[in-house]
Amino acid sequence: MSNKTQEIGDIHFPFPFTPYSIQKDFMAELYRVLEAGKIGIFESPTGTGKSLSVICGALSWLRDFEQKKHQEEARLLKAGTIPLSDGKEQPPPLSASCKRTPDTPSPAGEPDWVTQFVQKKEERDLVDRLKEEQVRRKKREERLQQIRHNAQLKYAAKRVRQEEEEMERLLRLSREMLAAGTGAEPLEQLASGEEELVLAEYESDEEKGAPSGVDEDEDDPEEEHVTKIYYCSRTHSQLAQFVHEVQRSPFGKDTRLVSLGSRQNLCVNEDVKTLGSVQLINDRCMEMQRSKHENRAEEEKPKRRRQEHQATCPFYNYEQLQFLRDQVLVGVKDIEQLVTLGKEARACPYYGSRFAIPAAQLVVLPYQMLLHAATRQAAGIRLQGQVVVIDEAHNLIDTITGIHSVEVSGSQLCQAHSQLLQYMERYGKRLKAKNLMYIKQILYLLEKFVTVLGGNVKQNPNTQSLSQTGTELKTINDFLFQTQIDNINLFKLFGFTERYGIVLAPSREQPNLAGLQHFLQSLQPTVTKTPVTPVEDGEARVPRPASPLMHIESFLAALTTANQDGRVILSRQGSLSQSSLKFLLLNPAVHFAQVVKECRAVVIAGGTMQPVSDFREQLLACAGVEAERVVEFSCGHVIPPDNILPLIICSGPSSQQLEFTYQKRELPQMMDETGRILCNLCTVVPGGVVCFFPSYEYQRQVYAHWDKSGLLARLAVRKKIFQEPKRANQVEQVLMEYSRCIKCCGQAGGTVTGALLLSVVGGKMSEGINFSDDLGRCVVMVGMPYPNIKSPELQEKMAYLDQTLPRVPGQPPPGKALVENLCMKAVNQSIGRAIRHQKDFASIVLLDQRYARPPILGKLPAWIRDRVEVRATFGPAFATMRKFHREKSVPS
Repeated sequence: MSNKTQEIGDIHFPFPFTPYSIQKDFMAELYRVLEAGKIGIFESPTGTGKSLSVICGALSWLRDFEQKKHQEEARLLKAGTIPLSDGKEQPPPLSASCKRTPDTPSPAGEPDWVTQFVQKKEERDLVDRLKEEQVRRKKREERLQQIRHNAQLKYAAKRVRQEEEEMERLLRLSREMLAAGTGAEPLEQLASGEEELVLAEYESDEEKGAPSGVDEDEDDPEEEHVTKIYYCSRTHSQLAQFVHEVQRSPFGKDTRLVSLGSRQNLCVNEDVKTLGSVQLINDRCMEMQRSKHENRAEEEKPKRRRQEHQATCPFYNYEQLQFLRDQVLVGVKDIEQLVTLGKEARACPYYGSRFAIPAAQLVVLPYQMLLHAATRQAAGIRLQGQVVVIDEAHNLIDTITGIHSVEVSGSQLCQAHSQLLQYMERYGKRLKAKNLMYIKQILYLLEKFVTVLGGNVKQNPNTQSLSQTGTELKTINDFLFQTQIDNINLFKLFGFTERYGIVLAPSREQPNLAGLQHFLQSLQPTVTKTPVTPVEDGEARVPRPASPLMHIESFLAALTTANQDGRVILSRQGSLSQSSLKFLLLNPAVHFAQVVKECRAVVIAGGTMQPVSDFREQLLACAGVEAERVVEFSCGHVIPPDNILPLIICSGPSSQQLEFTYQKRELPQMMDETGRILCNLCTVVPGGVVCFFPSYEYQRQVYAHWDKSGLLARLAVRKKIFQEPKRANQVEQVLMEYSRCIKCCGQAGGTVTGALLLSVVGGKMSEGINFSDDLGRCVVMVGMPYPNIKSPELQEKMAYLDQTLPRVPGQPPPGKALVENLCMKAVNQSIGRAIRHQKDFASIVLLDQRYARPPILGKLPAWIRDRVEVRATFGPAFATMRKFHREKSVPS
């Protein structure tokens, strides 16, 4: 790609081609937001080059910021080495604001010479710190430059690692031979490998008087965290696409970029990867790190009887990780490339990428990893003074809520209690008193949780029928009082389970606990005596379940939330195993507040951010962000105005009013009218038509009614009909067949002119799927996808907002506004599947007269809202559709 630098004002924006005018506006506004330390809400429709605008705008700012910082450092260092007459050096002179006259009293009443001494010492310390940072930065740049230009270094390091591994293997064999020669201990002891299950004494953070953190190499000085940009998106595929955009951009060769991911995505140890589930992979990895530390400690105690060395990960080696860190920083790599590099270097990409965070300029990660404080801390992410860009942020509030909402089933509670009870009975006499106390408290807690659901922890949860069923909602304090655990320090207990959860949940690989595992398997709700249904080809196999104690740990953490910010839902079903306790977060701002407080600037971006009132009120205002710090930016689309036809149709061909409320939408005449509308549209729309329904159940009902009435056969005359599958692994196959059908019909001619895809709002086709060109010449929205107003969770959220947010005159109550906003966000995401580039064209049909109401109309994206046409009757609407597609289908 050629580099066409754009000058906007006095700022230079390198760009791979001549940008659209809206891209120039986007980059300029983004630069201003980052420079001023604001919170930006950016909306740029799909197909307008949003990713490149983010990359070139943000990295241009970072380039200028680093340049100004280095200039300021050079000035300070120069000022800090002014020679005195006696040959000594003096610190830089005090600024005018810091100087005092002899008569000026100091703030704390100290003599002026004391204040000036302190100020000079601070300035000397600053100069010393700048010198140290400069030396570290120079060393890092030299090291990375050497790697870039010396390919032999890579192979030399690999040879050294292989030699070290062989030496370690021989030493291990020697130790095993020595250990075998000492003979077995005569006294009755634990089986080999069980000693590691006896817990060391736990101390909470407040008892230690210092915050807990991840282990660090004591000989390695902590590396400076340079100013950087954290870019977050929803999925790994979206992040990979962003990384590829960076590679193709003018910044691709010089940017130090790090891609972060989960262990499941980055692990290169095949023995661990085969475990399947995320939790099992995490547990096994942490077990191996723990074994590594204990084996090292064991070697340092020669007088003590050494226990058998536990398996450690061959990919976790400090020197290998340092080597991988440098390899990551010398070139932009996505997750797949990082894994390949890790295999070649025999170093763990999961930990190696984290080692690279301090020196990185751009860190790419799933936003779940950034929005969860514990995960953020474990990854070594520091937000102080940094920039965060959250892309695809239309569902940011729901994501934060989901991350911090936890559900535990009655079956999991019983399993956890059984595991912990048997652990205590076997190892209790070897435990420290404090650890034994914590374990007994957890057992008490689990018993009370089961009791509040109406069950008995000592019986099989599958066979326990509950006398009382239904859903009950409680405040956190009321739940703690009802379960009689309000006198237990949940913060300490959570810390204990967080540290020792893996040990307390024995692995399936420990043969001496096979009886326990067999018993626990009998408690699994999925284990029955009925024949097991075979797994279909292509269907993802169910991974082995992780430890239930991990769920309990998350639930305990949730219960430490402030009383007003969450609720506990008691769901009592037919049996105890099907019943559950769920923590519902009501105030996502409590977790987002730390992000906006620590960061220099935060950018929330997406293709369809409307309505933005949710972000301003529920997220930013509640997080303590002042209104003047928030900046909104929304740009139009790159397509010509006549390439899109948005229509709101209020009645059908037989004059049936279109209002798909819960009461009316299942009426036969409403389903018939919908079918007639689609039959008419399919006669004039070429290629593909995508029709969205409010739910899977309603789509099923309509499809069955059309099949019975003959409307399905009429539709099939013009379009081959496809339905969105419920199983995620079948989506790609359906899309391939849908695409192939449209392509074949376009080439063959005939009466069948394409395909009709029946989809569901909020389903697998409504987000992240590209229906460009002939795949989506028309998008139809049947009704308005309001959420279930009878849901206890939604009702509680509405009540919470009504109590906490101010009522705006002339506007609906906050709770009602929430329902409307949830509906329109879903609509905007679905209709955004069409129009994916500048030369694309499509019609968008909204089938419900309620869309014409001004409050609803105002929540559509600006590029659609400004062009929408409202048709009270079907005849004029159909004529407009026919004219639009006839003109657009003529080759230019």
